[in-house]
Amino acid sequence: MIRFILGMVISIVSYMSLDGQNLSIQVNDAKGKPISDVPVSLLTFQDSSLVKAEYSDTEGSVKFKNIKNGQYLIRASFLGYLPYQKLVVIKSEDIRLMIEMKENQTNISEVSIVARKPLVRQEDDKMIIDPEPIANTSTSSYEILEKTPGIYLDQDGNIYLSSATPATVYINGREQKMSASDIASILKNLPPNAIQRIEILRTPSAKYDASSSGGLVNVVLKKGVKLGLSGSINSGANQGKYGNQFIGMNLNQGANKFNYYMNMNYNHRDALDELNSIRFLTLDSTLSQNANTRSKANQYYFAYGTSVAWTAKLDLSYDGRINATHGTPFSDNINRIAGISSGVVASLNENHTNNKNKFYNIAQDFGAIYKLDSADSQLDTKISYQFNDNTANQNYNSQFLSPFSLSLFGNGENKTNRNNFLIQSDLTYKLNSKLKLETGLKSNFQKFQSDANYFILQNGVNTTDPLRTNEFKYREQIHAAYLQASQKLPSHFIIKAGLRAEHTFMEGKQLIPFDTTFTIRRTDLFPYVYLSRKLFSIAKHEMRGYAIYRQSISRPSYDNLNPAIKYIDQYLYETGNPDLNPQFTDNIEVNISFEDMPLFAVGKNYTRDIFSNVVYQDQNNPNVIKRSFDNIGTNEESYFRITGAIPPGGKYFFVVVAQYNLNHYKGLYENEAIQFKRGGWRFFTFHSLSLTKSTKLTMHGFMMVNSSQNFYELDNFGGLNFGLQQSFLKKKLTITLNAQDVLKTMRVNFKLDQGNILSTGDRYSDNQRFGINVRYNFGFSPKQNNKSQDQQANPTEQEVDMNK
Repeated sequence: MIRFILGMVISIVSYMSLDGQNLSIQVNDAKGKPISDVPVSLLTFQDSSLVKAEYSDTEGSVKFKNIKNGQYLIRASFLGYLPYQKLVVIKSEDIRLMIEMKENQTNISEVSIVARKPLVRQEDDKMIIDPEPIANTSTSSYEILEKTPGIYLDQDGNIYLSSATPATVYINGREQKMSASDIASILKNLPPNAIQRIEILRTPSAKYDASSSGGLVNVVLKKGVKLGLSGSINSGANQGKYGNQFIGMNLNQGANKFNYYMNMNYNHRDALDELNSIRFLTLDSTLSQNANTRSKANQYYFAYGTSVAWTAKLDLSYDGRINATHGTPFSDNINRIAGISSGVVASLNENHTNNKNKFYNIAQDFGAIYKLDSADSQLDTKISYQFNDNTANQNYNSQFLSPFSLSLFGNGENKTNRNNFLIQSDLTYKLNSKLKLETGLKSNFQKFQSDANYFILQNGVNTTDPLRTNEFKYREQIHAAYLQASQKLPSHFIIKAGLRAEHTFMEGKQLIPFDTTFTIRRTDLFPYVYLSRKLFSIAKHEMRGYAIYRQSISRPSYDNLNPAIKYIDQYLYETGNPDLNPQFTDNIEVNISFEDMPLFAVGKNYTRDIFSNVVYQDQNNPNVIKRSFDNIGTNEESYFRITGAIPPGGKYFFVVVAQYNLNHYKGLYENEAIQFKRGGWRFFTFHSLSLTKSTKLTMHGFMMVNSSQNFYELDNFGGLNFGLQQSFLKKKLTITLNAQDVLKTMRVNFKLDQGNILSTGDRYSDNQRFGINVRYNFGFSPKQNNKSQDQQANPTEQEVDMNK
């Protein structure tokens, strides 16, 4: 089927029609800095009827294609800037236009913007998600990602895009070199209105780290804008089995050259995770386990930053984030071994654990952008430092009830800390309007240490638990350089090609319980090729095709390598594997977009030395299993993705995404040959209906059909969510009622049948919730003197309506 589709795409590419000229617009502020998300309208000069409307992209660029000859009006309006209007005449050649937006010194409450951004749009080789429609029904940035069409988050916090490999997570363009659970903790700390946009790169270019086999998700946070004093106060709560509450505020202060912002948030989270499983020990006996884990935590978030226009060409910025989570999770589980035919209980015991966890994360980012010319050539330099510390204290006891009575008590502490330093410099140089060169250097230094000390209480005295006591140190250095060029070719072709070189140094030392060391030194090259071409136009709307090839690597994280044992109960523990090798992936994808809306994609991933989460029997006790990681072999994954949408404009719009993945694993599982093949569907949707000018109803959901995760086979599951939004006080106050997983279909039934393990069960994470969110926006800019006010254009109310 893939060959058939590729053949169709190649056939379509051979066809082309020219309907008119192209109009390219660059939107900048008074200092020449690009402004994104500015609504720009193209209207006829005779009657001001709307021809097209677009939003400026992240580089401030707007493109109107296939415009017929004639006279047109260009209009642009943006919050905090004076409206712009200009007459242009389209003749027989393409036109490039520069728009300079000038600040409007008026009270922000007088400005009304009613234009809508599309929820999903394609921009070059990345997809841009506008989180605003989803933020109003969410209590954290983590929930926004859960509800974003095309993104799937599993119950452990891993993010999946197109493949079976989790995506790499960036925040503000910096990779978060942490475990999935630590990244999830940070995202749950972020308030829902902290995100400006979400960038999805399923096939990142050579400019980005090669360690992104599963794609890349870049969460871009809001920063200060030049609007005088502005901000918002946010609060909300939702109730499931237990309740979550949050409150926060943000402030932005702007001036001509100096801007700063602050963002504060407090979040109390409380949820219940239910896990039930049955494992077949022999042909006639099973181990049934019922575990309930209650996760209680207080989370604190504080972000701050400033930007300074040091000179006309040099911009400096500083951003800091502090996260803290204090959690007191506890769990209770019952374990029962019984005969299948007789039903006789051979063993019965209960386990209880109480935990006190403290997690701290501090991130400091410095940036400098030096503009080389007026054609957007620039040198972008970043320096970042990140530190996180995690301390987990645990008390546990096991009550054996049958066939004998016995009580065991233990306690311990696991301390981990990580230091990460990054320096990066990227040069973008536009030789002319058709050729752009990109090159850069990057060095990343990471140091990680884990100390686990556990004790068993015997006769009232703590005795060291040798199975769980562990000390592990890890160092990592990754140095990279890349060169990439993009060229506009005849016949509407655009080609981008690049090569990235990365040198990896990894060293792990286990000091306790015994001294072991591993060291990895290697240098790898990763090519990237991107080809784009206009296919044809339908009613002045452009259909464009893309073909991409790339190589990537997935390195084991310190969490995967750390051999420390995490005790779950008498029959299960978790541990890392210091012998893991990196995996390498070749990816090819062909996709089609329609007017910057992603429409269709088909691709294939071939991965060798793939490492995956595995469940093995313990070598010393067959009744005990361990969860770990291992290199399995190879995986061939084929996929295609279809997107359908009615773009924002009328009272109703929607986005629907359907994706099919077929995975075929070959290799060894628990030293036995394995061939595992399974195909499954992912469906995502978002709907918005404007009932009145101030009332909006939203619905979003997803469904997984016949899916799999690692080697677990999953039954069908999904979730359906609703939101009702009402605005008051000229849209300064917004109240949203929300309902999540209303049908309670997020219960995941699973089966694992690999090696010596046969297990079935289900898991539910307290997803059904009902809640309310409240947001109040405020803002004020100092007014100019009377003379300046008289010179301003009337009226002071600016309303941009792109829905005509």
